[in-house]
Amino acid sequence: RSCNPPVGNLATGRIPITLTTCGQNSTELYCSYPDQNLLHQGSHGCGQPRCTKCNANQPDNSHLPADMTDDFFANPISWWQSAQGVHREEIRLDFETEFYLTHVIAVFKSPRPAAMVLERSQDYGQTWRPYKYFSVNCTATFGLQDDLIEEGSMCTSRYSDAVPCTRGEVIYRALSPANKIEDPYSPEAQDLLKLTNLRLLLLKRQECPCYGSGLVEKPQRFAHYAIYDLIIRGSCFCNGHAEESPGSVGFLREPESCVGVVHGKCVCRHNTAGDHCDKCAPLYNDQPWKPGDGKTGAPNECRKCRCHNHADSCHFDLSVWLASGKRSGGVCDNCKHNTEGHRCQRCKPGYYRDRGKPMSSTEVCKPCACQPMGSANATFSRSWRCHPKTGFCYCKPGVAGPNCDRCLMGYWGFGENGCRPCDCARDCDQHTGNCFNGYDNEPFFNIPIGGRIPDPVQMPTNDSEEEWKWNDHEQGFSALRHPEKCVCKEKVLGSVTDFCQMKYAYVIKARILSAHDKGTHAEVVVKVKKVLKSGKVKIARSNRSIYPESWTNRGCTCPILNPGTDYLIAGQEDSRTSKLLVNMNSLVKPWKAYLGKQVSDILRTGCK
Repeated sequence: RSCNPPVGNLATGRIPITLTTCGQNSTELYCSYPDQNLLHQGSHGCGQPRCTKCNANQPDNSHLPADMTDDFFANPISWWQSAQGVHREEIRLDFETEFYLTHVIAVFKSPRPAAMVLERSQDYGQTWRPYKYFSVNCTATFGLQDDLIEEGSMCTSRYSDAVPCTRGEVIYRALSPANKIEDPYSPEAQDLLKLTNLRLLLLKRQECPCYGSGLVEKPQRFAHYAIYDLIIRGSCFCNGHAEESPGSVGFLREPESCVGVVHGKCVCRHNTAGDHCDKCAPLYNDQPWKPGDGKTGAPNECRKCRCHNHADSCHFDLSVWLASGKRSGGVCDNCKHNTEGHRCQRCKPGYYRDRGKPMSSTEVCKPCACQPMGSANATFSRSWRCHPKTGFCYCKPGVAGPNCDRCLMGYWGFGENGCRPCDCARDCDQHTGNCFNGYDNEPFFNIPIGGRIPDPVQMPTNDSEEEWKWNDHEQGFSALRHPEKCVCKEKVLGSVTDFCQMKYAYVIKARILSAHDKGTHAEVVVKVKKVLKSGKVKIARSNRSIYPESWTNRGCTCPILNPGTDYLIAGQEDSRTSKLLVNMNSLVKPWKAYLGKQVSDILRTGCK
């Protein structure tokens, strides 16, 4: 729920600033009427005035500004008094931070002013705005209607009578029937209630009407302002995210002089921070900060960023927030443990994800372990030595293995420039280049490991761990002998409309003869047996190459092309290089006579 701090006297422990103080330069003689005579019922006189001296430097005779804000229960007859003869006086209370005001009470010892203004500042005294005008005649003095006549007017005559001549009160309520506020933390409420400074402008004195009494003292000795108590009720400003300030709950041990002081710093809740809980805590900026809702009670808590325990703080980014559909806008700061990204969710260049550890582990990112001679320096991102998800290194042409430490099948001579292709019909010795003649070493039925690793930007983020496991002892495998090791999500022959919408450039029946890794691309040699459709690239019934665009991490071509098997292949072409292409949108199915007839019929009648 939203929180409300307790209301206290903001003036307690704070000393007002005034333009003058009686006796500040020298001893002054002043006079006033005793208040007890005015309390007698039916008394029409002011009684005998009392005269005494005032000196700001003599404790027993001083009436300083601090006397307005001392404890009025402990010191009921202490007061502040202005210098004699002043017409305009100012009383200002400066706060060290922002507070919320509820009401102001000023108890005068002298007759209340005939004209007065209560003002507040919200920018530490740079600009001022009125709360209320007070006058015996609002229209004549300020050109405003009296709120006794027009409810809600900025001026009132309610507190400007000269009588009572002493202990007359001036009261201002920030929240009145005219100022109805449903949510105390709304911008409208803040504009009305929030303040950093409060000022009383005393603009016109008035004398006490003493009927039938002969004035024996000099009139100027009565010409001053005097205030017993200045009470400013309010609370610390916490935006609905706190109901305590440190001093009120014992977080700070208060000296006697500070007892009852309303502190400006809030004890924040709802994952907020700042003196006024006006921002989110360092690691809780995943959505925009909001004040508590005083109308509905909604706390509007700050939400923690998903940094996987790799950052101590985050910041809110509006562009990220909007791009997520206003679901998440936190960007983690200074990711640790060799991680990076908005959520410290990936490993830095030169490191890869250890999938045996949770993402929150401090050891989730392990350094790449690439063989310097076999790994390539010029990858698509120069700073990435290995794939950030698998740890597989980027190899030079003809080089294989997760760490780029050996030659591919069909290559030999591991060195600074990678490995060279065997000059053989079949495989060769990886050290000498001598050709093998034995059937067991034939490369024709092998789909080699070590093809181009997919761009990580295009890879799914929810890869299963099994998909990326690699046995260091595997040198390669035959897709014919171990077909279960190659798993690809392949396209199926759907409706006529689906097939025609693919706009295949060629459709052929072909037998797979061999598959080769050329370092930068894969090449599969086929024997074309039937041409059902061709495009700009001429296709003859003979041996030719087709080029798979997709390779899995296991080194399989996708779609799967098992050597020695006849396939129906429908795909695209690159007319510029005269290449026939195979990708995940291609239709690749083991040849069946009925399948060939079905596709022929579609090509002849369905695709127009």
